[in-house]
Amino acid sequence: MGAIADEELKRQGTMAEREEKILVLVRLRPLNEKEITKNEVADWECINNSTILYRNSLQERSGLPTAYSYDRVFSGECSSKQVYDEGTKEIALSVVSGINSSIFAYGQTSSGKTYTMSAITEYTVGDIYDYIQRHEERAFALKFSAMEIYNENVRDLLSNDTTPLRLMDDPERGTIVEKLTEEKLDDRNHLRKLLSICEAQRKIGETSLNEQSSRSHQILKLTIESSAREFIGKGNSSTLSASVFFIDLAGSERASQANSAGTRLKEGCHINRSLLTLGNVIRKLSNGRQGHINYRDSKLTRILQPCLGGNARTTIICTLSPARTHVEQSRNTLLFASCAKEVSTNAQVNVVMSDKALVKHLQKELARLESELRTPAPTSSSCNCSVILKKKDLQIEKMEKEIRVLSKQRNLAQSRVEDLLQIIGNDQPLAKEERSKYPPLWKAQDKWEDEDSTLQSSVNGHYYTNGVQNGDEVDDFESDDQCKEVQCIETEEYGANRRLHSHPSPYVFRNGHIANHGSTGANSHQNGFSNGNLGQRIQDVQRSIDTLVNDPDNPSSWDDASSSRTQLFTGMSR
Repeated sequence: MGAIADEELKRQGTMAEREEKILVLVRLRPLNEKEITKNEVADWECINNSTILYRNSLQERSGLPTAYSYDRVFSGECSSKQVYDEGTKEIALSVVSGINSSIFAYGQTSSGKTYTMSAITEYTVGDIYDYIQRHEERAFALKFSAMEIYNENVRDLLSNDTTPLRLMDDPERGTIVEKLTEEKLDDRNHLRKLLSICEAQRKIGETSLNEQSSRSHQILKLTIESSAREFIGKGNSSTLSASVFFIDLAGSERASQANSAGTRLKEGCHINRSLLTLGNVIRKLSNGRQGHINYRDSKLTRILQPCLGGNARTTIICTLSPARTHVEQSRNTLLFASCAKEVSTNAQVNVVMSDKALVKHLQKELARLESELRTPAPTSSSCNCSVILKKKDLQIEKMEKEIRVLSKQRNLAQSRVEDLLQIIGNDQPLAKEERSKYPPLWKAQDKWEDEDSTLQSSVNGHYYTNGVQNGDEVDDFESDDQCKEVQCIETEEYGANRRLHSHPSPYVFRNGHIANHGSTGANSHQNGFSNGNLGQRIQDVQRSIDTLVNDPDNPSSWDDASSSRTQLFTGMSR
């Protein structure tokens, strides 16, 4: 029996270790006597088990949503037993498996929170004791404590002392309440007696909305510890320890509707402030825990920090009033519920091990790790390593071959660049010698019959057509340096107000390139290629040289240079 129970606990614990969302329930109560007397209209309706609908023919604020969906929605005809069985039972009974759980009741004043939580607490306690009676193979120990937060002061509900209690931070247990009474329970009757004491000690007051309005937040804590009887006293037993929280929050209220004044107004301010902090914490948790979460802004959120997205399974029951006069508070409650259902928790099984059991567990873990170190690696892994190494060696050899080929190509490209530079250097003296034979002795004439007419001038008995002497070959322009020295002659002797009559040379060197501005007559092509083609080819050679200098390792660059050089000298040799 003990082994079977342990396996069941392990199975439940494994399921609870997964991350899960907060379970959100909505309970819509029917109209009460006061609302019926005032002829109030019910604007909210549960259309199915998961959706609540706002039905108002006036549609005062059409921009707001009219339908809200949650994990479970209960109408006014549903009993508290149905709410417990279909909504909170599974999470509440997780405590017997060593998993923390919590149940909230949230809503506006006079919406039925205390009524719902009293029934949920009673049903949970009954099922816990029934579970204990069915599992006699385990020894259970139950502890109970209760507190309330009234005007931001923590009071012990099991003590007659009204002195406020301090909150302390424990490195292992988190936030604890100093000097809080914790009673060991004998049986269910003992627990029921303590619950009645808490109900009598809690602060309540009368308002225009509720004659028995709760003026404080009540937090009941039931801790259950269990261990297998067969291991008790042997020093190697482990104990499951978990707590279930029953939180009955005070209702939010408007001072104008509750007609609060004096003490009731002060109580309402503290209640609304703490609920506002709770809403801010829930909203930040629903956004993925981004930024700082202000748990310490309120004692309520500080105490309930483990229940809000921590190591606990949580259920929130949001209670609503269907009356039209409370439509704004009802919407705020539903918005809070919408944020709460996006909060994730990560509950785990809480195991308390004895010293001997802990030492034995660590010894087993150490032996397992040592055996893994001594065991040789499987042959398959070694084979995989050898295959990977061979592939890496082949890749390295291939890369080395590519490096050698690229090095040869780079050296060849550099040698060709040097050859081109040497050829250009040898052509410069020849160009200077040829240029000295034809000094620029052109003269501008006073009149031109037509801008397309032929320029004729006689210098030392020679005639020139378009700037080229008749009878001479185009070999005078074999070198690009010679072409660079040809300049246009302009006469400026007639002043700024007179038109310039000098005719430009057909070859003008601009920005390092040759341009042809002469006529398009028969002399524009001589010896097989045009003057414009010569300039274009010289430009190609220049670009190829620049490419080789900038990127000598690129094979395509020296191929282009070689072809450009061949075309240039082939045309010049014709």
